[in-house]
Amino acid sequence: MTAAPGLAVRLPNADGSTRAYHPRTEPFAATASTPLASRTVFAAAHVVADPYADTSPDSPAAVDWDATLAFRRHLWSHGLGVAEAMDTAQRGMGLDWAGAAELIRRSAAEAKAVGGRIACGVGTDQLTAPAAGAGTAPAGLAAVRAAYEEQLALVEGAGAQAVLMASRALAAEARTPDDYLELYAHLLRQASEPVVLHWLGPMFDPALEGYWGSSDLDAATAVFLEVIAAHPDKVDGVKISLLDAEREVDLRRRLPEGVRCYTGDDFHYPELIAGDGQGFSHALLGVFDPLGPLAAEAVRVLDTGDAAGFRALLDPTVALSRHLFEAPTRFYKTGVVFLAWLAGHQDHFAMVGGLQSARSLPHLARAYELADGLGLFPDPELAADRAASLFAVYGVAR
Repeated sequence: MTAAPGLAVRLPNADGSTRAYHPRTEPFAATASTPLASRTVFAAAHVVADPYADTSPDSPAAVDWDATLAFRRHLWSHGLGVAEAMDTAQRGMGLDWAGAAELIRRSAAEAKAVGGRIACGVGTDQLTAPAAGAGTAPAGLAAVRAAYEEQLALVEGAGAQAVLMASRALAAEARTPDDYLELYAHLLRQASEPVVLHWLGPMFDPALEGYWGSSDLDAATAVFLEVIAAHPDKVDGVKISLLDAEREVDLRRRLPEGVRCYTGDDFHYPELIAGDGQGFSHALLGVFDPLGPLAAEAVRVLDTGDAAGFRALLDPTVALSRHLFEAPTRFYKTGVVFLAWLAGHQDHFAMVGGLQSARSLPHLARAYELADGLGLFPDPELAADRAASLFAVYGVAR
C-alpha cells in the first residue's frame, strides 16, 4: 500500500484523542469482470435513503430509488449476484414490507434488464410492529403462513429466486418443532422453483432466539435438516448465518446431494468458501456489499484453482468484516452504508430509520481506516475528504 504523504485525516479515538492517518493513493484494481464459475456468490445489498424526505424513525422508509438501483448495477457489473431485501437492506430495521415489496419489484426488473442474478427475501414483516427493531403483534400460525405466502407469490411473480427468511412472527408463535416442520413443508410445496432457506442467528436479530424450536443448536440443526430432507427438490441451498464455522462445515456435510450451502458467516468466509477435501460453501454475504470488486476478483482467482491466491486476496478483509459485524452485530448496516458513501456510491450518509447514528464515531473511523487499507475506495481523496467532513461535525479538527 502506498500512502499519500501530503494528505492526512485526523481520526477520533474512544478516549477523546485523535490520531493522524495517511490514506493510500491507489485503490484496489480488479483485473477482469468475467462471470464467476466455481462458486455462486451473492452480495446482500443495502438501500440508499432519500435524505431530503421529511420522515421520522417510525415513518415508512423513504428510498432513493435511482441510487439504490445504481448500486445493484455496480455489484452485477463485477459478476456478483444480488441478494435483495435481506437484513442488509434493513428489513425489520427501518424498511417495512411495503418498502421491501417495492424494492423487490424494482430490483427484479432491473436484474432482468441487465442480465443480473437476483434472489429476494421472503418473510413475514407484514406482521411486525411499526417501530424499527420492535417485536411482533399477536398473529397465530395461520397469519404467519399467509404472510409468507403473500411474499413468496410476489417474489416469484417478479421473476426472482426466493430466500425463505427466518420469521420473528414464527419464532413468537411456534410452540414445538412440529410447527416449523409443518409451516416450511407447506411453503416448500407451494414454491414453484427451488428456494434458499435462511437460518439467521440471534446475534443478527435477538427476536430469532430459539428458531427451529430450540435454543440448543444441535436440536435446532436436526429440525432444519429434517425440513430439507423432506423436500430436497425444492431447496436450492441453505444460508447459514450463525458465525460458527465448525457448525456450518458439519451442516454442509450433512446436506442432501445437490443442496448447496451458502455461507452467511461474516467472520470466517474465506476458509468456508475455499473449502476442504470434503466440500465448500458458496456465499450470500452482507460484507460483500462493500467488498464487491475485491471479493469477485478473489473468486476469479479461485476459479483457476489457485486457493492460496484466493486466500491471499480475501483473508486481509476479515479484520474489516469482524469490525463491521462486532456486537451488537445487527447494526453492521451502519458501517456498510458509511463505506458506500465514502466510496462514492451515494451522496450522503443517511439511512432509513435514522440508523446512521447506530455506531460510534471511533467505530466509523476504524472502519474507514481498514477499508482504505484494502483499497476499497475508487477515489481515496474523496473518501478522505468525506470522512474528515463527518468527523469535523463532531469537533475533530481537520
